[in-house]
Amino acid sequence: MPEPDSGKPVTVRRVPVPYAEEANRGEGRLRVAELPVELGLGAAVLLVAVLAIRLSTRLGLPSLLLYLAIGVLLGELGFGITITSASLIQSLGLAALVLILTEGGLTTRWSAVKPALGQGIALSTVAVAVSIAVTGVVLHWLLGQDWRTALLWGAVLAPTDAAAVFSVLRSAGLPQRLAGALELESGINDAPAYIAVIVLAEGLRADWTLPLLVIYELVLGGVLGVALGWAGAWALRRAALPATGLYPLATVAVCVAAFSSGQLLHGSGLLATYVAAVVLGNSRLPHRSDTLSFAEGLGWLAQIGLFVLLGLFASPERLLDGVVPGLIAAGVLLLLARPLSVLLSLLPFRMPWREQAFLSWAGLRGAVPIVLAMIPLSQGFPAADRLVDAIFVLVVVLTLVQGWTLVPVARMLGLATGAEPTEIEVDAAVLDELDAVLLQVRIQRGSRLHGVYLSELRLPAGASLTLIVRDEESFTPQLTTRLQEGDQLLVVATEKSRAAAERRLRAVDRAGPLARWRGESGQ
Repeated sequence: MPEPDSGKPVTVRRVPVPYAEEANRGEGRLRVAELPVELGLGAAVLLVAVLAIRLSTRLGLPSLLLYLAIGVLLGELGFGITITSASLIQSLGLAALVLILTEGGLTTRWSAVKPALGQGIALSTVAVAVSIAVTGVVLHWLLGQDWRTALLWGAVLAPTDAAAVFSVLRSAGLPQRLAGALELESGINDAPAYIAVIVLAEGLRADWTLPLLVIYELVLGGVLGVALGWAGAWALRRAALPATGLYPLATVAVCVAAFSSGQLLHGSGLLATYVAAVVLGNSRLPHRSDTLSFAEGLGWLAQIGLFVLLGLFASPERLLDGVVPGLIAAGVLLLLARPLSVLLSLLPFRMPWREQAFLSWAGLRGAVPIVLAMIPLSQGFPAADRLVDAIFVLVVVLTLVQGWTLVPVARMLGLATGAEPTEIEVDAAVLDELDAVLLQVRIQRGSRLHGVYLSELRLPAGASLTLIVRDEESFTPQLTTRLQEGDQLLVVATEKSRAAAERRLRAVDRAGPLARWRGESGQ
């Protein structure tokens, strides 16, 4: 696929300029004397955004909207700092999306999404195609758009937002299959939507080879993701790096390399990123918990930076022109295109109507449609500025409507089961030159490891529980020692016994000392 235009140097102006005039322009140089001021302002914005997370949790308001509001207040409504380069927004937006997909993939448990693999793939491919077609047809009729423009609107609006889904649904207590389908959809569907936007924006010829091209790019992206994820995990397990903090950096670098490789080889870089992150996140990585914490922080930083940037780009005065088409597009998407796409894509799976109804309502939109809308704008597509204005309005409206009602709708449909006990996290550190690893385990509240005697734990040969830290005091356990909630366990295991030791710990965590009798394998 053609590469997106990276644009010319950054433009930061204090005078609003129409989108179309500044879409591909940009000059200016940041003086060294201004650097402390710019860094201080950036730090202040970041601190305010971090504090806004707690406020949004109390109010039930999606935090992404608060970040957007901060950007708007720094822009034309406040300090007058505006960014007018669509190419810059597009490039930074894709970079942020790569980090968000990396965090989402690393924190996706394969055991949780595997039962919903078929549904997730159907929602992220077939449903995207159906949504583009339905939205395009209806908007062609309602707004009088030509077919190419109407379908471009449909392609921009098709993908759900990974950041919104990952942050909202994982705490909603949904059934495993339902949550897994939504996670896979949000992680994968950016790729086919991105390809569709490129094809429509550049006016590539649509013939019988186009579906084959899309399939080729998606398959290549998936293969690259698996290959680089496996190779990265293999290398990290065998690399005794001199500092713990280097492992998270190397892990994220592998995912970014997957994106670059996919784009350079004309495959789907976004899909390669997510798949590589899933493979890495479900591998036996050293210092896994540190890596996940680092990736989570990067994900938050990407979300905050992206929405603040979008707020600086937005012009409240021009957004008024996008209210009517934005509301019309939101209604078409929420009430017609999304339900139809869910219904048709899930026909082979015979999902209960309650789950299909929730999937129809849970198609959260966020930064992704806005970033995709920058592609035709940066390439000078006719009336692309109207599309950007309408998408801004649509994202705000749907985030408010769906973000506030998602959990109540799940409860009304009888799908919100409440938060399940957190599964134990098993972290590992390589013991250099010993062909062994040190496993660190914390027993979470509600775990069935609580009350288990050490003699009942029955770790495999080659693994031994060597130390327990309880109430900030450490001691060597005996066979009569009983484990308790909050305990931190240090287990030394050979590389050969590591996988079996982790499976046994997870099995007892879920089912207690009689895990094998209850059919729990710990997978």
